[in-house]
Amino acid sequence: MSYNTGKKESSPVSPLKKRRASWSELWVNHHQLLSSSPLDLAAKFQSLTPPISKSKTLLPDFTLLLPDLILIRVIEKIPKSQRKNLSLVCKRWFKLHGRLVRSFKVSDWEFLASGRLISRFPNLDTVDLVSGCLISPPNSGILVNHRIVSFTVGVGSYQSWSFFEENLLSVDIVERGLKALAGGCSNLRKLVVTNTSELGLLNVAEECSRLQELELHKCSDSVLLGIGAFENLQILRLVGNVDGLYNSLVSDIGLMILAQGCKRLVKLELVGCEGGFDGIKEIGECCQMLEELTLCDHKMESGWLGGLRYCENLKTLKLVSCKKIDNDPDECFSCCCPALERLHLEKCQLRDKNTLKALFKMCEAAREIVFQDCWGLDNDIFSLALAFGRVKLLYLEGCSLLTTSCLESVILHWHELEHLKVVSCKNIKDSEVSPSLSALFSALVELQWRPDTRSHLSSSLTGTGIGGKGGKFFKKT
Repeated sequence: MSYNTGKKESSPVSPLKKRRASWSELWVNHHQLLSSSPLDLAAKFQSLTPPISKSKTLLPDFTLLLPDLILIRVIEKIPKSQRKNLSLVCKRWFKLHGRLVRSFKVSDWEFLASGRLISRFPNLDTVDLVSGCLISPPNSGILVNHRIVSFTVGVGSYQSWSFFEENLLSVDIVERGLKALAGGCSNLRKLVVTNTSELGLLNVAEECSRLQELELHKCSDSVLLGIGAFENLQILRLVGNVDGLYNSLVSDIGLMILAQGCKRLVKLELVGCEGGFDGIKEIGECCQMLEELTLCDHKMESGWLGGLRYCENLKTLKLVSCKKIDNDPDECFSCCCPALERLHLEKCQLRDKNTLKALFKMCEAAREIVFQDCWGLDNDIFSLALAFGRVKLLYLEGCSLLTTSCLESVILHWHELEHLKVVSCKNIKDSEVSPSLSALFSALVELQWRPDTRSHLSSSLTGTGIGGKGGKFFKKT
């Protein structure tokens, strides 16, 4: 006889187990976890953590509980040199890393043309396209460095000085690339590009209204017709003719177009540009916010120096790698820049005494004077610096013709001098320092005195046995 007791039999094999929470449920409820207190959050993490079996040691990824914005803030705390490794963790971290990159230098134009640059780095604000505008052979192992640009070439391909210009991308290709870049990077703040056109600049200006810094290589007067479309442009660098790379003309016409279109400029650098008095005068009259002007290896016409007197708010004048300053500066002896504070001369030819006298007269109000690796700066030329009456800082580096007596005769007349730096000037000797010069040194706020590096090295090696000649140093045994 059989009968039913009404009880449901349980499985003899295994008892009923509670269903484990899935990762999708954890992801949906992540905001509830983040709103809890730290102690409650820790307790919930322990309860949600699945038991670790003996055969599996894989731990759960708790970063899935964090939204993208919080995880990005965490990654921002990591040094930039280590962020690239984080992009290899997973696809999500790969995308988050791309959102953090702000500056990028394009070396492969196809990376931009295909749209991968914008999709990979959607928040770029600084883009350099100079290297990407050059067609480089594949697997090229020779790196050519120039002070303007660096590029790679193949063995036997660099056979003429016109290699760079012959292997530049066409203007049409650069225009299409700039249009694609502007469409995807509307927050662009700085752009560096080579061999563009007026239309290419207009495409960028239409989409990137926040652009503040622009650098144009192989620039010409016709390209500058589109420069006026950048309403917020403050820093501009124009590279015209560069010996050994390419030839391009920026004349007075281009400088006038620039002056009329960029009235909010603060910094202007002209590299290998031509022009003259009219162009500099127009810039001074129109760009009244201009504070810094740099001329590098300029090809300016005679008399351009006189146009500086119209730059009423100019505070810094830099001349770099200039073989000549001005061939006919006679009109500059009766005028000056009243607001000028800094004069910086680097790697310039300073052999023309008449030109230097006019330049120093123009910059007589300068408070900071820098001579760095300039040729021809002897005692006669440096004595002209007496025209500066309110110098607070003097920096001399690589002035091998200058002597201690001439330096002393000039700086003793500068009663407001507070900072003096003398580096690698071999004819300035410690033994020739007079008591009056020593008294001046003691009154300075800052003194960097390393004129003769050779004597400084020999004195520091005294007693170490290093630096002796072979015949005397090595003894026969």
